[in-house]
Amino acid sequence: MKLPPSFTRRRWLGRSGALLAAAAAHPLAAVAQARPELRVGFQKSASLFVLQKSAGSLEKRLAPLGVAVKWVEFPAGPQLLEGLNVGAIDVGYVGEAPPIFAQAAGAQFVYIGYDPAAPQAEALVVPKDSPLRSVAELKGRKVALNKGSNVHYLLVRLLQKHGLSYADIQPVFLPPADARAAFERGAIDAWAIWDPFLAAVEKQAGARQLADGRGVVNNYLFYLAERGYAQRHPQVIQALFEDLGEQGRWVRANLRQAAERIAPLQGLDVEVVELSLRRYPLGVQPLTPAIAAEQQKIADTFFELKLLPRPLRILDALPGAATG
Repeated sequence: MKLPPSFTRRRWLGRSGALLAAAAAHPLAAVAQARPELRVGFQKSASLFVLQKSAGSLEKRLAPLGVAVKWVEFPAGPQLLEGLNVGAIDVGYVGEAPPIFAQAAGAQFVYIGYDPAAPQAEALVVPKDSPLRSVAELKGRKVALNKGSNVHYLLVRLLQKHGLSYADIQPVFLPPADARAAFERGAIDAWAIWDPFLAAVEKQAGARQLADGRGVVNNYLFYLAERGYAQRHPQVIQALFEDLGEQGRWVRANLRQAAERIAPLQGLDVEVVELSLRRYPLGVQPLTPAIAAEQQKIADTFFELKLLPRPLRILDALPGAATG
């Protein structure tokens, strides 16, 4: 499914900027009175959100608006999107695939931003003593992954690249902690996983990469908001963007120091966190037509594999899209 020709960059920038531009038209008191809280869904693997939570930077930025911050932790992106779907959170940060599955399930959200491509931040790994040396050797093997996560698409594309189909393997759907345990006891043959879990199993267990995402996937990370919340509280979304940008710039300029701050919060070694941060080029930006088109390709692929019940239009989950 292709984006319509009318979806020009000028039109997109007008749409994506609408939420932020509208902030100036809303009195501060109205935001606070309407909803004095921003509920942020985060994963412990989301290093920037973990840093923000620890530093209290978002709370300080939202204080003039009278808006409090509540942090709600989830084990992975699909579970986080379930939380958004049932109204448990207002914003979240996930990989490429979770928003697609959530949109298929009827979740009402909008893409409010993305971080640059991070293809090295996800990979297919095997134990260090595994006889497997190529993705092509995975036929009939058990491969663990978190269903509906960014690595779901990575696995599909890697299999295609090496002449296999998704039906050629035995997918084992496990969240990261359970997959790590299965990996270490030899219950699975390979594991599709993202950072910092990837860096951790490489550094701590000597896991060996069969392939990462380079040349196969982009692995964009997306910031999402519940549609109604984004429309009602553009000033809050603006403040979130500003804080993400400021914290992201600090991390990029101070990788080692950032890793030292984040490591104890994630329960990981500093070297593990630093490696993970090096593979994530943080830098929140509004979506562009090109990024939306890439998401559409992923949605179309999942539909063709019958992993989605119906075709999707990514345009329907963008700011300014008609609903109802």
